[in-house]
Amino acid sequence: MNSLWEASKLSPFSTPFKKAECESASLVPGRSIAAAASSEVVFGSSKYYGLCAFGGLLSCGITHTLVVPLDLVKCRIQVNPEKYRSIVRGFKVTVAEEGAKALVKGWAPTFVGYSVQGICKFGFYEVFKSLYSDLLGEENAYMWRTSLYLAASASAEFFADIAYCPMEAIKVRIQTQPDFPSTLRKGAPLIYSQEGLSGFYKGLVPLWLRQIPYTMMKFACFERTVEALYKFVVPKPREKCSKGEQLIVTFTAGYIAGVFCAIVSHPADTVVSKLNQDKGSTAIGVAKKLGFAALWKGLTPRIIMIGTLTAAQWFIYDAVKVALGLPRPPPPQMPESLKAKLEAAQK
Repeated sequence: MNSLWEASKLSPFSTPFKKAECESASLVPGRSIAAAASSEVVFGSSKYYGLCAFGGLLSCGITHTLVVPLDLVKCRIQVNPEKYRSIVRGFKVTVAEEGAKALVKGWAPTFVGYSVQGICKFGFYEVFKSLYSDLLGEENAYMWRTSLYLAASASAEFFADIAYCPMEAIKVRIQTQPDFPSTLRKGAPLIYSQEGLSGFYKGLVPLWLRQIPYTMMKFACFERTVEALYKFVVPKPREKCSKGEQLIVTFTAGYIAGVFCAIVSHPADTVVSKLNQDKGSTAIGVAKKLGFAALWKGLTPRIIMIGTLTAAQWFIYDAVKVALGLPRPPPPQMPESLKAKLEAAQK
């Protein structure tokens, strides 16, 4: 891991920060490097990536735990649409049969699981984004930046899901199986005693199918939306915006990204929920049994949940960076060398 961090320090994304350590003047037109010059955290250092991972822990762990009631209703709609049917009915039936406290079932594995996932998701995303941009070079990293965001986020999510999968298995069973223990402390040993370690990972493949496209959309759509907002919507350059104004842009871009995330990942999410409810089932078998229409059950609450979650996660993550004084690269701009090449080609 140390070698990975060292390699990522060479990234073109870190260029303005490296130069800022040596010079205090403006080096790149339109870029503000004052924050980087005064920051004690060096871009690309192990401390930088560690604090990014901490920001990911807070952003994912807190937000997912806060929406556990909506997540519980969403899961129940997916596995038993005849009984729960809609968001409103899902809440009414749950409270009527089990009391209001049932709405927070699964909060513990949700908090633990998504905290660990957030560490890997955001921490490794920063590492892989820097590493891949270094491999591409400054000009290619700019021209292929969307592909770079997609590759970096997919790589990060691959490892994040391995860390999160056991908690997902416990959470879904707590929320959807009436006879399953209602706590993480009792649920985890029961799964292990009945199914062994594989019981925690039976949903890993569909989890990858759900989470990797979701995260690719989450990061790539966010990055490009931020870039577009500053270019076409915000009436002044980013470096002239206050930190509060920048965080509003972050929240807006996060919500837009979240809506797309929910749509592209929902069928796989339905399969994961049903898979962890039915022992001995397979992802393909569940998908065939449900049919195309049933795979989209619970989409509305998931759009509301994921849109809000994604916006809040990016807001918290960026706010942590501001609070801890971490370098925050501006939206990418075309390198001067590439501009010169394009101008020369037009002559």
